[in-house]
Amino acid sequence: MARVADAALTELPGTALRAVRVSGTVLGHALVFGPGALSARLRRRPWAPAGERLTALLTSLGPSYIKIGQLLSTRQDLLPERVCAELGRLADATPPPRRAVLEGAVRGAYRGRTWPFAAFDWTPVATGSIATVHRAITLDGRRVAVKVRRPGIGRVMRRDFRLTALAMGAMRHLPHLRSMPFKVMHAQVGGAILRQLDFEAERTALGTLRANLREFSWIRIPAPLPELCAEDVLVMEYVDGSARTAPGPLSAEARGAAARRVMMAVYEMLFVDGLVHCDLHPGNLYIQDDGSLVILDAGFVIKLSEPVRASFADFFINMAMGNGPLCAEIIIESAASVAEGCDLGGFRAELTGLVTESAGARSKEFSLAKFAGRLFDIQRRFGVYPVPEFAFPLLSLLVVEGIVQGLDPELDFQAEAMPVLRRRNMPRVSAGS
Repeated sequence: MARVADAALTELPGTALRAVRVSGTVLGHALVFGPGALSARLRRRPWAPAGERLTALLTSLGPSYIKIGQLLSTRQDLLPERVCAELGRLADATPPPRRAVLEGAVRGAYRGRTWPFAAFDWTPVATGSIATVHRAITLDGRRVAVKVRRPGIGRVMRRDFRLTALAMGAMRHLPHLRSMPFKVMHAQVGGAILRQLDFEAERTALGTLRANLREFSWIRIPAPLPELCAEDVLVMEYVDGSARTAPGPLSAEARGAAARRVMMAVYEMLFVDGLVHCDLHPGNLYIQDDGSLVILDAGFVIKLSEPVRASFADFFINMAMGNGPLCAEIIIESAASVAEGCDLGGFRAELTGLVTESAGARSKEFSLAKFAGRLFDIQRRFGVYPVPEFAFPLLSLLVVEGIVQGLDPELDFQAEAMPVLRRRNMPRVSAGS
């Protein structure tokens, strides 16, 4: 305990400086661009630079905030298309470190080992918030992709983690939020984001995803090359011939097939394997010319506990079938906490109404983000709080839902889950369903 306390005290000045920088950056953007945004709002007109300025702000704030922007970029149902288009640039167009910094980091990672590359392209082919990706050729002639962690990024993200812990600690004192398990939520969700810094864990996740999805010939996940990896460097086979998950280059038939394949892959992860990819934004999910899917990144992959996997599958299939009463029971049984004096009858009635209203809707008619928002509001008002792990499958679906809506707005993504659920592990349903 003494070591933990000493470490916290040592990091306190850096965390305080990070808080000042974050506050100053937000305030600076507000002072410079706030008047224009306010004027547009008063005139009831869209503010043209909104997406550009939001992208610039998130880029200035750093990786934790860039990750939020990447996820929001898929949500054209929640944000204007021009804003999503700008945020989409965050997927792989974040400014890279200077070449000298990159080269120093990579060569330092192999210090004391034989330099394994015959050629290395220092200009990134993709630039993310946590790492850059480069083409290279190994000494034995293999084409590889090399993912390089940004120097110093771990320190910044750990400070952001502490800041959000303080913010969530303060939220616990709000009257309506006192029963929420903020500490556990922050540890699980924030900890998952921090684990993206662990390239060894990502290398393991890539191998596990490849094994779990091996029966789907139309999914390609690059194989990691452990013998070439280092602590800050992840080396994997290079996959080319890919196109973004934008609908433009594909025919309507191909878009529909791609949308169904995306959902089938996600459902296999969610309902069967319990290994959930929470970050399938367009920078990590590609479609090849033949309609095959390519998943290029496994940094934000979470292993669900078996009770959570089973409960989420139970909830989802009963939601698709319009079985609101059983959905309510599943949430109550799996809740992390239920407030004293909770009106469970009222909770059951409201949740049943929400599920009945949403069952069987097509993707263009149904917004998971809005459904989740209403679900969370019902849970908050009645004091029925889910285990924090439930955030991960919802996050996974929220990210891919935006992609699927762009590919095929007619897809019934609830119905697409049924074959996976029935084939692999039929969840609990009521006798009359």
